[in-house]
Amino acid sequence: MTQERLQFMAGAIEGFYGPPWSREERHELFSWMSAWGLNTYLYAPKDDLHHRTLWREPYSGAAAEDLRELVRACREGGIDFIYGLGPGLDIRYSAEADLDRLRARFEQMLALGCEWFALLFDDIPDRLPPEDTERWASPASAQAYVANTILGWLRERTRSGRLFFCPTPYCGRMADAGLGGPDYLPALGRELHPEIDIFWTGPDIVSREITAAHVRSVGGVLRRKPVLWDNLHANDYDGRRFFCGPYSGRTPDVRAEAAGILSNPNTEFPLNFVPLRTLADFARSGTAWDPRDAYTAAMREWLPAFDSVGRTLTFDELVLLGDCYYLPYEDGAGADAFFRGARALLERPPGEWGSDALQVRAEAARLRDLCVKLTELRLRPLFHALSRRIWDLREEVDLLDRYVAMKSEDPAARARSDFHLPGTFRGGFVARLQRLLMMKPDGTFVVADGPGDGRPLDVHPGGPGEAER
Repeated sequence: MTQERLQFMAGAIEGFYGPPWSREERHELFSWMSAWGLNTYLYAPKDDLHHRTLWREPYSGAAAEDLRELVRACREGGIDFIYGLGPGLDIRYSAEADLDRLRARFEQMLALGCEWFALLFDDIPDRLPPEDTERWASPASAQAYVANTILGWLRERTRSGRLFFCPTPYCGRMADAGLGGPDYLPALGRELHPEIDIFWTGPDIVSREITAAHVRSVGGVLRRKPVLWDNLHANDYDGRRFFCGPYSGRTPDVRAEAAGILSNPNTEFPLNFVPLRTLADFARSGTAWDPRDAYTAAMREWLPAFDSVGRTLTFDELVLLGDCYYLPYEDGAGADAFFRGARALLERPPGEWGSDALQVRAEAARLRDLCVKLTELRLRPLFHALSRRIWDLREEVDLLDRYVAMKSEDPAARARSDFHLPGTFRGGFVARLQRLLMMKPDGTFVVADGPGDGRPLDVHPGGPGEAER
């Protein structure tokens, strides 16, 4: 049943690095959003060539018709469509030809039914091209000029047009580091037309918490309430993980300080049910917000998608799966309890394990069996989105189980597994690089102890004798 449409701007951004969502996935997204009252969708997939690299080129006939249909589908679902463009990699701010290219692209989108636009200057060089330094002292001034020019052009064509802007330093850490030059944000606040909305990701790119005080402070510098571009559930920076925990680390009073909240979630569309469902609940919540309650409620709604040709996945098992892939800075309660139990066991001599070893093995078997059940899902796109991650989980809990079993039987045994061999398990060049430097709890890096090479023994550069160290 369709819920009442939110007055507060809340919705989804397709703004990640990775394969853009398909037509069918976007239509399912709009169905979710309409049912939950979410009201805004920003089209800005980083790996759509026309979004950044080919921003000067118009869409072909077929691609343009796809966008027309996308805009229409949003309108029919009561969803505002924002078209995002990222020209910052190579734009020449003082070149009238580049401004003409921007106007031409937006003119094409106007003809396709779009009236809301975004200029995105994120993840680009933070210095002006040499030919622009004679006219502007900073990137902020040059970018504000381009955005103000486009807004003026847009106003001549539609009264309902709206323009959004993503700054080059788009979080507190970037601003503190001086990205974009001294006083980038204050200059942008002064020079950017007050009707242009500005995106902001919080204290960090992926922010553990965003407080009302933080948003209010940023709004004071920008001279307007920012629109939160929330990367809490984004996973494009780590392909081994996804995040299906609840919208968390933000309290309802943030809504009063922000012009809206848009989630830039997992690259894999099927994994975004709980993130977007709980965002919708947060956007209409009162003064109290319990993320865990929202999480379990959303999981109950998501459970039918896990219909299987084999053994049925239970609600508790789905919650445990989500706990294993919860949020960037925390695991869910079930996964955390299993990890703590396993770590406490391994910190003791095997001769003292007793029945605790059986408990850890039982929990490991439960997780391993859960991974097997997921292979039998009827909804194959959902399984395919999960498959590589759950395979990693299955391999790790299987290794833990084998280790505990071997050490329980013979504490002096050298634990080996015929299924986890050098070069094939945790192997490859990237894994070798990861073992060179170790991250400490404070975020600093140190050289890891030992060679940490991880290659098969018979190709170790020191020969067989060296390899046995």
